[in-house]
Amino acid sequence: MCHPSWGRARAEAQHLEDLARLRRVRDRIDREYAQPLNVEALALGVHMSAGHLSRQFRKAYGESPYSYLMTRRIERAAALLRRGDLSVTEVCFAVGCSSLGTFSTRFSELFGMSPSAYRDQEANVAEGLPQCVAKQVTRPVRNREAPFRGPELA
Repeated sequence: MCHPSWGRARAEAQHLEDLARLRRVRDRIDREYAQPLNVEALALGVHMSAGHLSRQFRKAYGESPYSYLMTRRIERAAALLRRGDLSVTEVCFAVGCSSLGTFSTRFSELFGMSPSAYRDQEANVAEGLPQCVAKQVTRPVRNREAPFRGPELA
């Protein structure tokens, strides 16, 4: 007969193993955001079903793997748009998006404006800032909340 604490220890070990797998998925998305990625391929890479991966990823990180991937792509797109030397279409494809419409919609959800308006407004805004500071200043707000761009208080 098994001791009850063995079941808890086994469940805890499985939970920690799942978290490590989820971190590997998140790291892969961060590294390969511009590649064609889908939940099935990500799940296969960590020996999980697509459904289980999606549920566990959302539970651990608060959003689906697809949403996380799109946020990474849009963050990178924003950096490319700030440079001002690429068209919106070129940026869309450079970050791994295959649909300009989906790209523009997701970008607008995160930044509160279209990619072309963002490029026009933000080009060179982070010029002269250290990369680590520029990344924080220009990071989008999640959950469809556009950043407030009102007058600054002194």
